[in-house]
Amino acid sequence: MSAVLLQCLSHTPLKGYVDPQPEVVEEVARMVAAQRAEVEAFDPELIVLFAPDHYNGFFLDTMPQFCIGTAATSVGDYMTSAGPLPVPREIAEACAEHVVAADIDLAISYRMLVDHGFAQPIEELTGSLDRYPVIPIFINSVAPPLVSFRRARQLGEAVGEFIRGLGKRTLILGSGGLSHNPPVPQMATATAEVAERLIAGRNPGPEARDARQQRTIAAATSFAAGTSPLHPLNPAWDEAFMDNLVRQDWTALDAYGNAAITEAAGASAHEVKTWVAANAAMNAATGGHYRAEARYYKAIPEWIAGFAALTGVAV
Repeated sequence: MSAVLLQCLSHTPLKGYVDPQPEVVEEVARMVAAQRAEVEAFDPELIVLFAPDHYNGFFLDTMPQFCIGTAATSVGDYMTSAGPLPVPREIAEACAEHVVAADIDLAISYRMLVDHGFAQPIEELTGSLDRYPVIPIFINSVAPPLVSFRRARQLGEAVGEFIRGLGKRTLILGSGGLSHNPPVPQMATATAEVAERLIAGRNPGPEARDARQQRTIAAATSFAAGTSPLHPLNPAWDEAFMDNLVRQDWTALDAYGNAAITEAAGASAHEVKTWVAANAAMNAATGGHYRAEARYYKAIPEWIAGFAALTGVAV
């Protein structure tokens, strides 16, 4: 059985652009530093990362619900680094074969593009994009129709079974904000120009990327000032969700419905499916013998996110 460590961490593109009070920034930095120290002490031979995308790598010309990268490159949005991730191709291919054999419909990419949802946790918890081999696993979290919590759990279980038989010291990462609803456009309400960007918006030029980032920064500034129509953060929902993970209450987690998630926590709260998958992978990799701990939670309007961290260790 592989040695495993679980770390779940919220990401935000707004760090360094629209920040909360310095004491909150320092609080988050201390928490991230503690997780990073644990990762360094664990010294993984492999990272398996579940993360979403924000129309930077995956688009509506063909939108998979799940995709594993056998090669991947970070686009370098916001303050993350651009460049290749060190994906061990043969292990990623074997993982994909195992997951598909478990009756999970998984896409595979030999040229995956990933954004800050993948790059930020890797850089924050390891120091660089390329310190450890990493298998990136994408979960669609913004483009309806969306999979259920139950299906995300099943994906995670299949990946965890693969990890269990791999015999490598493996860090499982889940990357996603909790309640939040940033200004991600929806196909149902998009203008023709925006719809085309959602369908085929790969590799925008520097001016287009900067304009998009400036729109997000402006939205965060308005949200923090209380003058935004965006869905409010929901600390009660966030903390109840984390409690279900800590208690490993899979029945409660499976019962979450997509419409209810959007209504209570915002359209981008579906990113927490990465946390569900990561915890399910940890559960399967350890044969159910792990303990999860909620490490941090704060609703941070400046980052338009319920920001949180959770750790799981084998017992």
